[in-house]
Amino acid sequence: MAAVVVAIAGRTYRMSCEEGEEQRIEELARYVESKIQSMRESFGEIGEQRIIVMAALAIADEATDARAKAQAMESEIAALRAELDAARKASDAASARAAKALGDATRRIVKLNGELSPPAASPDDGLELAR
Repeated sequence: MAAVVVAIAGRTYRMSCEEGEEQRIEELARYVESKIQSMRESFGEIGEQRIIVMAALAIADEATDARAKAQAMESEIAALRAELDAARKASDAASARAAKALGDATRRIVKLNGELSPPAASPDDGLELAR
C-alpha cells in the first residue's frame, strides 16, 4: 500500500492509496484546493468549514452533471447501435434480394440464349449435304 501527503484548505493529510495512484490522488487534492480557493475569491472569508462544504457541493454538482451526460450518451449509443443493427439487417436482406435477382436473371439469359441459338451442327450434317 502506498501513501501520499496532500494539502487541502491549509491542512495536510496523509492518504493511503494503491501503488501507482499517488499522482492521481495529488491531482484530485489540487483540484479540491482550487475549488476552495475559487470559493474564497468569490465569497471572501466566510468560514473554513463553510468554504469546504461549498467546494464539496460544487464538485458534487459537477460529478452529477457528468454522470447525467454519461447516461445520456450511453442511451444515445444504445439507440445508435439499434439503428446500426437494423441497417445491417436491411442491408443483408437487400443483398440477398439482389443475389436472388442476379441468379434469376442469369438463368433467364442462359435459357434465352439456348432458345435463340441455332442448333449445333452435327458431323453427320455435313455428309448429307455432300451427297
